[in-house]
Amino acid sequence: MPKIKDSQRLAAARHLAEAGVERAQRSLAWRIWERMLEAEFVDRSIALAGKAFVSFFPLIIVVAAFAPPGVRSSILTSLTHRLGIAGSAQHQVRQAFASTDDIRRATGILGLVATFFYASSFTTALQRVFLRAWRRPAGKAGYTYLRGPIWLITVLIYMSVLGALRGVVGGNGITLVPFAIVAVAAAAGMWVFTGWLMLMGQVRLRVLIAPGAITGVLMGVYALTAPIWMPNIVISNQNQFGIFGIALALVTWLSGAAVCILIGACAGPVLVEDSGPVGRFLRFGATSLLVEGAIPSLGAPTRAMRLADAFTPADEGLAPTDDL
Repeated sequence: MPKIKDSQRLAAARHLAEAGVERAQRSLAWRIWERMLEAEFVDRSIALAGKAFVSFFPLIIVVAAFAPPGVRSSILTSLTHRLGIAGSAQHQVRQAFASTDDIRRATGILGLVATFFYASSFTTALQRVFLRAWRRPAGKAGYTYLRGPIWLITVLIYMSVLGALRGVVGGNGITLVPFAIVAVAAAAGMWVFTGWLMLMGQVRLRVLIAPGAITGVLMGVYALTAPIWMPNIVISNQNQFGIFGIALALVTWLSGAAVCILIGACAGPVLVEDSGPVGRFLRFGATSLLVEGAIPSLGAPTRAMRLADAFTPADEGLAPTDDL
């Protein structure tokens, strides 16, 4: 009898565990996790952070060198606050880069124009993230080259405006809360535009509001936590590795930011595609996610996703989107 009871208990526990797994797999959180695996979020986030460090980040430094002093100050203020760098850590970072005059002499106007198109490698990697997350086919190469400079100019305007507003607010606690609300709203709007642009305008703009808001909030929270740990990483790495250590600290921050982008990009389509009340609310009455005449989306993977898919490039059964 005891053995029978033990086997019954074991069977009941196994049944409860299986039922719990089934409920979890039907949840939105699980579907977001599967979409992240489908999007190869570890591989993509590393690629995105690397492209940002070698192309997007240098672009900001070069453009700031050619910008008027007020705009330059606004861009650098926005950048340092996003990175969470202040005090001695900020001084160390500034020393690692050439002066404004040196950058202008070394780059020139033609070099500045070329830098924009070189930095398009980052927007290409960013588009791959959105295409994979939304299961969209790749676009035409000509549009890819045009999209990059448009997005980069938009981001630079966003950073300069936000930096100017931060300079006006300063450390005034009374205006800090309204500024935070405006900053989060501006970030959400920027990521809504980013999604629309990277998806080539084939996904309805109202459908992209929720994904943009998610990404904007994630990036905002991440930027708020950066002052807690980023200065220590900068100083520690600089003492250990010199200028190369500062580069490692910047890559660390960019890697975390890339993960935030991946989460927002993957959570968006899962939430708006939901057939329940969450999806109906976030679609804002849209009967279709795509605009009229848009190319149909690619199908879901034909096999179950594995943790290994987060680290590896696409294989059979997954939608190809890398032919940009």
